Amino acid sequence: MKYKDSGVNISEANKTVGSIKKIVKTTFTKSVLCNIGAFGSMYDGNFKDIKDPVLVSSADGVGTKMILAEEADYFERCGEDIVNHSVNDILSVGAKGLYFLDYLGMGKLEKAKVERIIKSMSKGCRENNVSLIGGELAEMSVVYNYTHYDVVGFIVGVAEKKDILTPNKVKKDNVIIGLHSSGFHTNGYSLIRKILKDNKINIKKSFKFSNKKIYELLLEPHRSYFKPVYPLVKERILNGIAHITGGGFFDNIERVLPDNIDAVIDSSAWRVPPLFSEICSLGGVGFEEAHRTFNMGIGMVLISDKKNLPHIENSLKKIKIGYDVIGRTAPGSGSVYLLKRS
Repeated sequence: MKYKDSGVNISEANKTVGSIKKIVKTTFTKSVLCNIGAFGSMYDGNFKDIKDPVLVSSADGVGTKMILAEEADYFERCGEDIVNHSVNDILSVGAKGLYFLDYLGMGKLEKAKVERIIKSMSKGCRENNVSLIGGELAEMSVVYNYTHYDVVGFIVGVAEKKDILTPNKVKKDNVIIGLHSSGFHTNGYSLIRKILKDNKINIKKSFKFSNKKIYELLLEPHRSYFKPVYPLVKERILNGIAHITGGGFFDNIERVLPDNIDAVIDSSAWRVPPLFSEICSLGGVGFEEAHRTFNMGIGMVLISDKKNLPHIENSLKKIKIGYDVIGRTAPGSGSVYLLKRS
């Protein structure tokens, strides 16, 4: 017997790695000290612009959003999903990304499909000035459905020690600013898919409020907030950053609050995009469940002293990213209170 008889095609894997090398090299900076294919990826540890460096890392995955990508045969943006998600996670503690590694798990390796995913991933890396320096292609038919792909990412970044954002920096009477999301990002898709299935929704058709196909709306990639937010981190005018991912407003904002401070969010302060309203309506998703599962149009939250608000607003307007002032902090017990729309 041959390895191929068990469902693993090494020759196809080698061809695929060879085909994506040129794509991946477009993300390399001068700090990358290896080529794709080495047993260990290497990156120069000298940081000329950082006096007291702290390495920051994170791992996450695109999840069941990939099943929708498979159903629509639309893989052109899902690589950006995992890069942008990862960049935002480490940005939330004050770090910028340095390099990225990926894991693609699949039941059957398809070279063209992998190339589409890696092209998207490389695009995300270039836009965030992050190098894609290594990864893994895992072909396991006994683990994955033959058509399903699992996309996971690992990022390593660096922060100036003085820039690191910790909960003790958040005080009472701070202002809370919500940055608009591009869609559902990479969370809540198990529920979204159930709602679509229960309502027999054809994702290749359109909702009444948009000319785009439903799958195009749902597969809009996770937005990166690095360019508008990192300069504010370096100016040291932010007290806290919360990336609104799984757990929505409640779990994620709580992560950046000290034990004696609450966050009070006014849900009427921003307009919920129609895609969220449509999905929640189709599924009968209640107010609290919606805001604990989805980002509801707010992908990242910034917390700062009130006196900094005019400067932050001017900075966000210059880079043309949508935002709303959505709440404040108050003395409390480290909880999040979400005021319901009247």
